[in-house]
Amino acid sequence: MKLWGGRFKEDESKLMEDFNSSLNFDKRLYKEDIIGSKAHVKMLAKCDIVTFAESELILAGLDIILTKIEQGKLEINGDYEDIHSFVETNLILEIGDVGKKLHTARSRNDQVAVDMKLYTKSKAIEIIDYIDELQGVISRLAEENNVLMPGYTHLQRAQVVTFKYHIMAYHSMLGRDKKRIINAVDLLDESPLGCCALAGTTYNTDRDFTAKELGFKKPVDNFLDGVSDRDYLIELSSCFSLIMMHLSRLSEELILWSSKEFDFITIGDEFSTGSSIMPQKKNPDAAELIRGKSGRVYGSLIGLLTTMKGLPLAYNKDMQEDKEQFFDALDTVMSCIKVMSGMLSTLKIKAENMKNAVKKGFLNATEVADYLVSKGQAFRDAHGVVGSIVLYCEENNTVIEDLTLDQLNMFSPLFRADVYSFINYKNTLQRGIKKEISD
Repeated sequence: MKLWGGRFKEDESKLMEDFNSSLNFDKRLYKEDIIGSKAHVKMLAKCDIVTFAESELILAGLDIILTKIEQGKLEINGDYEDIHSFVETNLILEIGDVGKKLHTARSRNDQVAVDMKLYTKSKAIEIIDYIDELQGVISRLAEENNVLMPGYTHLQRAQVVTFKYHIMAYHSMLGRDKKRIINAVDLLDESPLGCCALAGTTYNTDRDFTAKELGFKKPVDNFLDGVSDRDYLIELSSCFSLIMMHLSRLSEELILWSSKEFDFITIGDEFSTGSSIMPQKKNPDAAELIRGKSGRVYGSLIGLLTTMKGLPLAYNKDMQEDKEQFFDALDTVMSCIKVMSGMLSTLKIKAENMKNAVKKGFLNATEVADYLVSKGQAFRDAHGVVGSIVLYCEENNTVIEDLTLDQLNMFSPLFRADVYSFINYKNTLQRGIKKEISD
């Protein structure tokens, strides 16, 4: 069912109909399409473009369609070009020819733009809620497991930290992700309704009214920009890509930590799978899938950028390709955030194994150098001395804090008994990240 055709002599080919149709993916916009249409018809009545009685009939018809869809009495399928033609055609079937007046002073160009903005704004706020939930899970996990663990650079043990401090780094990343989404929502919060095809309408419409009715801050300033802007989809896809990058990094650490080589954590059975051949296996598949799906979201971002990069103003049919890319990125990031929250809720921390890894990693070597500096030695010289001490410990299968004072004095006469307190792991943390550590 089409909303056009008067100037055509030949019927559209079935191949073209299928190629052109977007109903199978834009049907998720049904509620936003009806909400936008209701605001539009209220404005038409306010501006005396349709009568009040006509607007009431159209509004009632739109409510009936929404109710039928949500109750499963009206399925969104069939020979329709898009969700807009589906709603309008069914409105006319419901209330008669007065339904044909709905599209007065409106184009599908501004209609789809407002639908997408309403939908995107709603889903972005939903993602913020999911991030809040994940941050809460991380905070609880951190508070319950404030124990020593190695911090790494180059995937080599570097300095002592706590699990709490380490996992809260992801809390900070997610905080930035949330701010980016909030900023993106603020930028998109302008109504394109009333732009029509690209240059407005000769009717005396009220765009301020529809913007307020739909919950936007204001109408867009430029009609051509209003119907052709997809920056907000690209920006949010970029935000999603950053979220996925952060989730992927956390997933990689969970995968490493759950291996027997690290043995720092156990992921709950609920978010693990087994092997069809090796009965001993417990695979961190939830984390691996999140890590893998990051590339999928990146692909959607690149797809959107590529679609938009060569388009002249204003609307072009290429822009129909925005929806599948964005919807897939949106669905993926939402599911990954929820799965990460669930997986972290099952995490068991092996505190003793983490502490043992700290002890074996010479993670107080930097503090030994700092100790020598506090006794007057230049840092570069102290660095060399401690390197020699580490080499000695490796050759003798021991650790720095277990060396006697006489052994330490073989490398420098500056060592005194107070060195042991100075290089104690808990004391170094108090001086560094200044966090209390659980025993």
